Amino acid sequence: MFDLSPAEAEALRLSLKVGFWSVAASLPLGIAVAWLLARREFPGKTLLNGIVHLPLVLPPVVVGYALLLLFGRNGPLGQAIEAIFGKTVIFTWQGAALAAAIMAFPLMVRAIRLSLEAVDKKLEAAARTLGAGPLDVFVTVTLPLILPGVLAGAILAFARSLGEFGATITFVSNIPGETRTLPLALYSLTQQPGGEAGALRLAILSVLLAFAALAGSEILARRLKRGRT
Repeated sequence: MFDLSPAEAEALRLSLKVGFWSVAASLPLGIAVAWLLARREFPGKTLLNGIVHLPLVLPPVVVGYALLLLFGRNGPLGQAIEAIFGKTVIFTWQGAALAAAIMAFPLMVRAIRLSLEAVDKKLEAAARTLGAGPLDVFVTVTLPLILPGVLAGAILAFARSLGEFGATITFVSNIPGETRTLPLALYSLTQQPGGEAGALRLAILSVLLAFAALAGSEILARRLKRGRT
């Protein structure tokens, strides 16, 4: 049943690679944005909050099309990247990671923001009275307290990245070995005669990976909370 073909195994490896890099690249920005939304009042905060959460309500194909306009060969960011690095992200696994990161970003930010809002500000104030600067307070006090939320957000984003389809296929197409992740491979199998068995394998594998990510997030959060008590 789970004897994956070489093409299916390749799609699994690519999905894990895309998921890892989408989270690793977006996590610092996710922490920064969550901190801004949780701790600061500034003009345009509502607009920023709306932009961050827009991928949750937009059709994924719209996000993919926007990425195509921005990062395509004729897009402003695509031309800039090509001028600097000599390559583009369109039709590459890096582009797939970018699409996955954008679609998963709201889940990451929300989990971290909720953790930040639950931190007792008196603890941070106490650290400041002892002479700690803003960065020291964040690194030594705030970050350890929100670590369960950071890990939960990262794992949820990883799970969401594994399941990304619409934005990915619109932005980077469905190229075997380059952009064909698990959802795209499953879709391809459903379009092929005799691909039902492979599609079922990948569907079950996707469910197991998603469940493992969610369970892992919950277990890590509970262990970290017990470690602080």
